Amino acid sequence: MRMISVLAAILAGFLFAPSVRADTVTGEVVDLACYMPHPETGHGPGHKKCAETCAKKGLPLGLLTDDKQVYLLLEDHENSKPYGQLKDKAAEKITVEGNKVAQGGMQGIVVEAIK
Repeated sequence: MRMISVLAAILAGFLFAPSVRADTVTGEVVDLACYMPHPETGHGPGHKKCAETCAKKGLPLGLLTDDKQVYLLLEDHENSKPYGQLKDKAAEKITVEGNKVAQGGMQGIVVEAIK
């Protein structure tokens, strides 16, 4: 009988444990080396070629939302493929799924998937 109680408690823990859901953020992929010092001109279709060049050099990428929030895009060390695909998405509007993080006033998102 005691074994059944233990198993029931373990099963209840799985059933009622909070599910881990990824955050989603939608915005334009920007190269931060241009956007941060030149927010008026460092984004948009006219900046696509420059942003692609900066991304291929390994400069940091960000996601600029419609409400002008900027997220530093971070590679998931266990799943680097989605982050690698961002280099071809400069100046495009995409949705990123991952975990939001913040340190010292900077916000970012660990890229787990892109849409």
